[in-house]
Amino acid sequence: MQSKPFPKSERPVVAIIGGGVSGAGVAYHLARADCGEAPVILVFEPRAELGRGLAYDTDDPAHRINVPAAKMSLQPDDLGEFQAWIEARDAVAGDSKAKQPDGSLFPRRQLFGEYVASLLKPLLEDGRVRHCRVAVTGVERRAGRWTIRDDKGGVTEADIVAIATSHPAPAAPGRLASRLAGHPRFIADTTKPGALDVIRPHDRVLVIGNGLTAADVIASLAERGHEGPVMAISRRGLRSRGHAPVPQPLFGDFLADAGHSAGSLLARIRIAIDAAKAEGISWHGVIDQVRAQGYDLWQALPVAERRRLVRHLRPYWDVHRFRIAPQVEAVLDAAIAAGRLEILAGSVADARIEGEFILCTLQPRHQRQPLERSYDAVIVTTGPAHGGILETQPWLSALAANGHLSLDPTGLGLACTGHSEAIGLSGEADPSLLISGPLARGTFGELMGLPQVTEHAFFVANEIAAKLRVNATNTHPA
Repeated sequence: MQSKPFPKSERPVVAIIGGGVSGAGVAYHLARADCGEAPVILVFEPRAELGRGLAYDTDDPAHRINVPAAKMSLQPDDLGEFQAWIEARDAVAGDSKAKQPDGSLFPRRQLFGEYVASLLKPLLEDGRVRHCRVAVTGVERRAGRWTIRDDKGGVTEADIVAIATSHPAPAAPGRLASRLAGHPRFIADTTKPGALDVIRPHDRVLVIGNGLTAADVIASLAERGHEGPVMAISRRGLRSRGHAPVPQPLFGDFLADAGHSAGSLLARIRIAIDAAKAEGISWHGVIDQVRAQGYDLWQALPVAERRRLVRHLRPYWDVHRFRIAPQVEAVLDAAIAAGRLEILAGSVADARIEGEFILCTLQPRHQRQPLERSYDAVIVTTGPAHGGILETQPWLSALAANGHLSLDPTGLGLACTGHSEAIGLSGEADPSLLISGPLARGTFGELMGLPQVTEHAFFVANEIAAKLRVNATNTHPA
């Protein structure tokens, strides 16, 4: 599909839906890019500030960045910018736990949100970026442009739209959502403000899921003085891993003679971990190398093998790739050592409300006999339900119904091309509709960690800038 030149009497309008790190990153880099003609950049985000999103819009002191500050940045070519920003402001002066013995910084998560917001501030002040503090309710294609409606009655026309919305909320497994909806301490979405306020100090808590969100929840409960027993249940019983005690060098090369199956890739990773261990290098260096080569490795896999990898290996990848901050790891280790935290491999077969309690039937993995347990609270932390993204917002489902969007075949988000252009139901890409951030993960592979999210935001901004330069040339030929 070829883009028509934008109307000569108007500056091109780029609408970015979602103002978290991904959307803010696209706006930031686009405002600084050579676009031929400066576009009107609109970011639709109901939060008060751009750059926070779900991850960094938190004042919970237990929520910390999971990557050392020295590797966090909105600039792909300047990974130390966030740490320099912290040091220039002495921003962790009141946070005694931020600095680790090796000197690395793991500050509270809200600080990274403040950093991104500070980068956007001058662009907002001089008008290069405009913050539309509304929620989008509708997006339609009309007469070659996009019409965007919001919850305050506004109607905006745009030439290019970038979808940079946040992860879908977690989905409670099976029938739990309907069976437990009436219980005051059934928490289906921990991202809602004050979600954990209902948990009492001695409540017996079942946490469904065992990844980063579960670790955050357990750390937050400890910060609040919770002393009751906690069981974290997940299908494989894998808890999130921590960082190596000292930085590890990258190890291995998985691109040379890259395998074309999930099984062969797994075998090569295992061999590399053994070889690294023989040289005194931990598994961290191997996994970091896989991550560094992740895009090319993902591209080499046929769709069927990508599906196999997601279905069978993703949980193992997630717990090794997405590591928890040392402060959070220490909380989990202490809770396990004290017998307050139990980790179980299995599933929740059934649950029902009985008075004030929640009675759960747990099915341990590889065991025939179920366990019957009573809890005071149940918290769902199963991670984003990427496959249900189209149902999370009416405007997304409407775009799909009108043929503009489709689900990625791996079930990781929305289908898009290698240029991040959305692929509709017909299989054709729309050059005026782009996907930015984790929802493009099915095409680009590793798009959940902060470094990859910011790199992708930079990539999408440059894709849009290139389209605008072509349009400027077509509209004003020499």
